[in-house]
Amino acid sequence: MKRSAFVLALVFAICLLGSKSPAQMSGFPERPIKMIVGFSAGGGTDVVARILAQKMSDAMGQSVVVENRTGASGLIAAEAVAKSPSDGYTLMMGSQTTLAVAPTLYRKVDLDPSRDFAGIALAGVSPMVLAVHPAIPAHSVNDVIAMAKAAPGTLNFGSGGLGTTPHMAAELFSSLAGIRMTHIAYRGEAPAINDLLGGQIALMFPNLSAVMGNIKAGRLRALAVTSSQRSASAPEIPTVAETALPQFDAATWFALVAPAGTAHDILARLNREVRLALAQEDVKRRFADLGMTSEDSTPDSLDAYIRSEIAKWTKVIKDAEIHSPE
Repeated sequence: MKRSAFVLALVFAICLLGSKSPAQMSGFPERPIKMIVGFSAGGGTDVVARILAQKMSDAMGQSVVVENRTGASGLIAAEAVAKSPSDGYTLMMGSQTTLAVAPTLYRKVDLDPSRDFAGIALAGVSPMVLAVHPAIPAHSVNDVIAMAKAAPGTLNFGSGGLGTTPHMAAELFSSLAGIRMTHIAYRGEAPAINDLLGGQIALMFPNLSAVMGNIKAGRLRALAVTSSQRSASAPEIPTVAETALPQFDAATWFALVAPAGTAHDILARLNREVRLALAQEDVKRRFADLGMTSEDSTPDSLDAYIRSEIAKWTKVIKDAEIHSPE
């Protein structure tokens, strides 16, 4: 009887052991996690990374350390993370620019995000806004389209640089509207906004959070937001899709990814921690202050979303014949 009881206990213990995931068996995480950001401190990608890193550190009992590696629209950081061990200890907070635009724009880079990364979770989404200087006689999206069609190439728009989300949003807008505008690239969004305020450029698609104060003060006129739905932080502003171009949808988004080949159990654990962090009220308030929203996602749904974004922006780049300086 004692022998039978021992055998049964042993079998039960083996079953329990077998039911544990590799991440649980290894006690993941057992050491600090590094979250790489391809842009400088204080930018949108960095801010999102630091908000989530702190929450994940508190919940997981291990530090999640943010490290900035700037350059080439985030591609320097992306290449480093892609070559890192697939063990869940080196992650990247990527953006629409790094994961869906830059690899196509900068042809010398051998990086394919759909191949080289495994999605963890979509971290945040921020709409842009079609904003014009008050002196511009455009009070709707259709007014802008009519002006551009009347004088092709004379209407200029600014952006924070080649391949940035505001630049790509304007190119998508031009493509769907069948118009031609002139791109003025600046070294950052702030100087472009300054010239928009000064009337040196006619319009741009800045991040909504970056110009909300100027819109409320009447220094800029907001015509439409770029997301598929109205922004909760400015519900009075219509969308481009509802006013003129039904297929138009563009946003700055941030996503946490790991090197390809990372175990599914580790991805699932990290996804759960991101989702728990995003559900906290103080995080929701902070995101709202930044003009951002968060969306529920799984590793698989994020992978699919990144693939769809790559396809969309690759078409825009090719149709507009956008070439990098390198």
